[in-house]
Amino acid sequence: MSQLCYNRGCGQRFDPSANTEDSCTYHPGVPVFHDALKGWSCCRRRTTDFSDFLSIVGCTKGLHNSEKPPEPVKPEVKTTSERKELAELKPKFQEHIIRAPKPVETIKRPSPDEPMTSLQLKVSASLKQALDKLKLSAENEEEKKEEDSDEIKIGTSCKNGGCLKTFEGPQSTEEICIYHSGVPIFHEGMKYWSCCKRKTSDFNTFLSQEGCTTGTHMWTKKDAGKKVVPCRHDWHQTGGEVTISIYAKNSLPELSHVEANSTMLNIHIIFEGDKEFDRSVKLWGVIDVKRSYVNMTATKIELTMRKAEPMLWANLELPIPKTQLKQNEDIADQE
Repeated sequence: MSQLCYNRGCGQRFDPSANTEDSCTYHPGVPVFHDALKGWSCCRRRTTDFSDFLSIVGCTKGLHNSEKPPEPVKPEVKTTSERKELAELKPKFQEHIIRAPKPVETIKRPSPDEPMTSLQLKVSASLKQALDKLKLSAENEEEKKEEDSDEIKIGTSCKNGGCLKTFEGPQSTEEICIYHSGVPIFHEGMKYWSCCKRKTSDFNTFLSQEGCTTGTHMWTKKDAGKKVVPCRHDWHQTGGEVTISIYAKNSLPELSHVEANSTMLNIHIIFEGDKEFDRSVKLWGVIDVKRSYVNMTATKIELTMRKAEPMLWANLELPIPKTQLKQNEDIADQE
């Protein structure tokens, strides 16, 4: 009568009369499951598939074993006294309480009235090259202007807003110019001049509005100088730095400057010849002015500010308190 072999990895039926030293191929070790790998402690083969693990051929030859291994016996705990006895048998360890280090105290916010310091300007090679090209083109334009005469051509229109007169000769200079001294405003479909505020929705009617101011004709456009314009900018941060990117092309390092103290930032950038960008920022956090700098390239300007303490800022600017915001609104209403 055949019997079942209980050697690990065998599981075959055998004839006891034909059981020899080479009849059984089995694993003398125990199953090992670690980091998704399955194998036997007696051999080195490992696999991640459980079916492959079951089919691993034994590594040792020997006799078949018909004795079923005893199952582990679990102690039955019925009474409270027995539970206490088992608890007393457990090894007792001395409890150690590990206290976390005290958090670093937040830096007291300095006064915004601290003296301002100019940040270091680092000019890139790309910006120097772009400015050299612009300088050459500007010199050529000046030479052309010098060659041109200051004579006003017949048919030149008056540059004053709202005046439709044209230059017809020296006598046109003596004529009285009737024009608008303000600027055109277009708001919610209405068009008007800021100086007289005669509103209309029709564009042709707006153009034909007679001026409200008298003076002399302006046949040549005056140089308006630097004009303040908005400029696209954004910011990002890391654990130790805050960076503001200002997308101003061909900025002029000799005319631009950035000043800062621990909590305030004043930005003054001249770019593209006659454009000006001004911005004052009350910073959300505290910065280390000595380790902050400005990097100027041909396409943008990057302000890198070192944080005085390693923490994430909720925003770039410190929000205005509600009480102060209400005061500002009341002052604006009074004006």
